[in-house]
Parts: sequence; C-alpha cells; structure tokens
Amino acid sequence: MKKEFYLMMTGILGVMNFANAQAQNPECMTNLSIYAEHAKVKNYDAAYTPWKMVYDNCPSINKANFTLGEKILADKIDKSSGAEKDGNIKDLLALYDNSLKVFPDQFTKAEVAIDKALLLYDNKMASDAELFKMLDDAFQADRANFKNPKALYLYFSSLVDLYNEGSKDLQAVFDTYDDVTEKIEEENDKLTDIISQLLPKEEAGTLTSKEKRKLKVATTNSESYGKVAGSVDSKLGALADCENLIPLYEKNFDSKKSDVDWVKRAVGRMFSKDCTDDPMFQKLFEAQLALDPSADAYVYGGTLKRKAGDTKGAIDDFDKALQLETDSKKKSNIAYKIATSYRKTSKSTSRKYAQKAIDANSANGKAYLLIATLYASSANECGETPFEKRAVYWKAADMARKGGRVDPSLSDRANQAAASYSAKAPSKTDIFNSGMAGKSVSFSCWVGGSVTVPNL
Repeated sequence: MKKEFYLMMTGILGVMNFANAQAQNPECMTNLSIYAEHAKVKNYDAAYTPWKMVYDNCPSINKANFTLGEKILADKIDKSSGAEKDGNIKDLLALYDNSLKVFPDQFTKAEVAIDKALLLYDNKMASDAELFKMLDDAFQADRANFKNPKALYLYFSSLVDLYNEGSKDLQAVFDTYDDVTEKIEEENDKLTDIISQLLPKEEAGTLTSKEKRKLKVATTNSESYGKVAGSVDSKLGALADCENLIPLYEKNFDSKKSDVDWVKRAVGRMFSKDCTDDPMFQKLFEAQLALDPSADAYVYGGTLKRKAGDTKGAIDDFDKALQLETDSKKKSNIAYKIATSYRKTSKSTSRKYAQKAIDANSANGKAYLLIATLYASSANECGETPFEKRAVYWKAADMARKGGRVDPSLSDRANQAAASYSAKAPSKTDIFNSGMAGKSVSFSCWVGGSVTVPNL
C-alpha cells in the first residue's frame, strides 16, 4: 500500500515538474505569445510554425495550444489538397485526442468525439457505420455533453441510412430517435427558460447589455435545435407511420411488455401518430397503466374514452392527469396532448387545454401555435361581414408569432404560419374602404375577445 502511494506521488510530482519546466521554457513562452497574436488577426499561416513548436514541446503550457491549434490546422486543411490535406486532417484528429489527455478537465469525451466525427464526415473519410459507432459511443458515455445540433442529426441520420441498408433494425431507429429528440427537448428547455426570464425585461426595455447578449445567444441556439428537430423528423419520415409501428409492437410486445420505458415510448408514439384506433394501442395502454399509473396513462385512457363516446369519462381522466402531475413542464405537455386530441371535435375545449398548457409553462410555443390554428380555422364562423370574418386571421397571426417568440425552436413554423394568416387578413385596400383603421373588431363566436385593425 505504501509502495502504491509512493509511486502515485512520484507520478504526480513528475507531472508537476514537467508542467513547471514547460512554464519556465522561455522559448515556449515567446512562441506562445507570437502565435496567439497572429491567430487573433486570423493570420494562421504565420501562426503555424510558432504554434507547432509550443504544441510539440510544451503542450500543457496553455489551453490555447488546442483551441487556437484547431483553428490553425483547420485553416491548413482548407488551403491544402490531396495527401497534404489528408496529413493535416490526421494532425487535427490527433490534436483532438491529445486535448482530452492533456486537459481532461477542460475538454469532454463527447465534445472530442463529435469534433472528430464531424471532421471525418465533412471530408468524406468515414462510413455511416464508423460515424454512428463514434457518435453512439459518445452519446452513451457522455450524454450530458452531447449538445452539438449537427452531431445530433448526424447520429440519427447515419443510423437511418444503416437501417435502409439492412444492417440495423427498426427498433434501434426508434430508440435512437427517442434519445435524440429527448436530448433536443432537454437542451431547448434550458434555453426557453432563459428566454422566458428575459422577455418581460425586453418588453419593458430594461435589459442590460449582458442580458441582451444572453437573450440573443439563447434565441439563436434554440432556433438551431428547432431546425435539427425538423430534420430528424423528416429523416424518420414514414418509418414511424402506423403501418410500421403496429407490426413492430405486436412482434415485440411479449418480450418488452415489462419494460416500462419501452411501453411508455410505444404508447406515446402511437398517440402522436394517431394510431389510437388500433387494438394494439389499447393493449399497450393497459400495460403502461399496470406498470406506471402516471399522469400520461390517464391522458391515453381519456383519449380512448372520448373515442368511445364517453365524453364525461374522458374529461375526468384528463383532469385527473393534470392533478397528478406536479412538474410544471410535464403538466404543460400533458395539457397540450389533451388539447390536440380535441382540435378536430371541439375548438373551445382544445383552446381551454392549450391555455392550461401555457399557464403551466409560458414557453410552450406549440400551445400558442395550436390556438393560432384553431382561430384561423374559425374565420368563417366569426363576424357578420366578410371584413369581420377575415379579421380573425390577425388574431391567429399574433398567436403564431408569440409561439415563435417564446420558443425560437419553432420560429420557422411560427413565421410561416403568421405570414400565411396575415396574407388572408383584410388588405390595406380593405382597411381603407372599410374605414376601420385603428378601430377594434370584437368576436362574438367561441374565439371571443377582439383585435385592433392595423393603422394605414
């Protein structure tokens, strides 16, 4: 034991002496200063030689050997071709590996694996199987730090391509889809929390310069996650349609029926894809109810009762689901699920639950978009004149814009919806001819409330 302690202390002292020796190396310090100044103005050609000297001889002297070294080598890759380019790529791959060895507290396993995978992908130097394995290993080992939107898409996309080649099964595709979408939602939730805190201050004009930057970064990153989420859904495509889901779940039910995560994901996917009329949904729902009689289970039970014509029983189950859930975001998601189940049969009930979703989580942009859709679909039901009927589109557009503002990941959908609704609202000519500019139009239908006509 004493011997092991002695050896450990000897190793620690050796590392310390090595680091001190590097710090005391005047040549390393001089070249560090030189290449840092060149890199600062993006003169990477001039930075390369002094950087290489420091990187080779004093790698641990400063983290810049890796952060700026990455930029220096990336520049060389961009400016080279053929064997020279391959050599530069190999050097950058080695730099990524070394960053984790030299500064294990500054770089993470996931970040390094992602950097390597994206470099190989961008330069077409790895197969789908190689990329998927690299990213899957990183995701499983270091999920917390697996945040890069492009890498999340590549992780899923490479798997779908492997499935299409026949080397992966459909269940693996669904499992990874769930993992990736949950991670996207998890990261986006953190961003919308920031946005929710700062939006009221922005509207009041009291944001500090630091908060303005923070809001801008959170909004931009949320938009990126939204684009990736849309790409992931597009890549999944028809693979998640009822005709694929039902046979898969029938095949795996007996072996998986005691796996609560599998059952809950299966029920959720069938619900979201409107496969609730199939007996397999009832079977899965009953399995979930036995394993985990949670709030979600009452949502699905209420859906089945509503489809069977038991409106009162459905409402009781839905309200029970909301009462059971204590987490505000989960409560919001449950209320949104309930709202979507009513969007075709009762617009007012759908809006009621969508509003409950917003009340529980003001960043639930999907609930705003749902209400916007409900308003837009009621244009012919509200108002006496054509002008009044079309005025509801202004209200719909406003709700759509709110959805994109509170959750920028939905901004593309929100902006498209708002533009579409605005185009259907009364034109400037209509406003002029009606003499309604700046006046209020009230809605006596289920929509209620009013809207102010834009001034010319």
